[in-house]
Amino acid sequence: MLIDTYGRVATDLRVSLTDRCNLRCTYCMPEEGLQWLAKPDLLTDDEIVRLVRIAVTELGVTEVRFTGGEPLLRPGLVGIVERCAALAPRPKLSLTTNGIGLGRTATALKAAGLDRVNVSLDTLRPEVFKTLTRRDRHHDVLDGMAAARDAGLTPVKINAVLMPGLNDDEAPDLLAWAMEQGYELRFIEQMPLDAQHGWKRDGMITATDILESLRTRFTLDPEGADERGSAPAERWVVDGGPHTVGVIASVTRPFCRACDRTRLTADGQVRTCLFATEETDLRAALRSDAPDAVIAEIWKKAMWGKKAGSGLDDPGFLQPERPMSAIGG
Repeated sequence: MLIDTYGRVATDLRVSLTDRCNLRCTYCMPEEGLQWLAKPDLLTDDEIVRLVRIAVTELGVTEVRFTGGEPLLRPGLVGIVERCAALAPRPKLSLTTNGIGLGRTATALKAAGLDRVNVSLDTLRPEVFKTLTRRDRHHDVLDGMAAARDAGLTPVKINAVLMPGLNDDEAPDLLAWAMEQGYELRFIEQMPLDAQHGWKRDGMITATDILESLRTRFTLDPEGADERGSAPAERWVVDGGPHTVGVIASVTRPFCRACDRTRLTADGQVRTCLFATEETDLRAALRSDAPDAVIAEIWKKAMWGKKAGSGLDDPGFLQPERPMSAIGG
């Protein structure tokens, strides 16, 4: 069991499969990209599956989310999913993606055992998408989402970040479109995980701003704490149901007390929090032929030292050196 000193138990594993991405979102990385991890530094497919197996069979993990960078860029993704789906007990398997490659992979991923996907989509306007991502791929994302829905990778969840002066007026339109398409929309406050370290609290669109905008067109009723559990999104029932919309207020209303996550970077480091400034190396243990029990103990010790919160409100908060693309969202 991955328990910390505050009694929280981590049952949700986020696995970054690569730090590479085929977009250059302004809130994530600079236009020229980043210095990518060297191939020898990345975990191999076998190493990833072994760590997932240890997490599931020895440490109580019940859900696994594959992330990036962009996980669809990982050549062995379908095989990794298939091998993880064969574990006993079988974990729930999901994927967070920008959606560009889903059109050609959704059916294979479903057949391999993937349960559902989260797709990042911040705007319905192609020209704004191009400004935000520095790539003209809006139609590919929409096509990928439809392919995921048609393949049964449901519910398809949309993750949207609103940026001042770009798409901050789109919340009602995004929600109306998501409901029409049968997708589940979640807005996420912009977090200090950009490679440029240019994030400023006073420049972000807050959860309060988002809800005020949505309420200009919709009636929102809180779903309630019992339904939320450890999920990061606060959810509201839209116009009496059945549709809901979520808001992940990581900055203004953090959910650290209920956090049930543990994270693996693409180069085999355990992170206890998105905003952690320290990591614990599992890759070295893997490559020194350490037995599963030893690796499990290293992982347990790392999670035991998890801090009470993200520290975003602390005067001395330091943004992690590694950006979102290296950490895995």
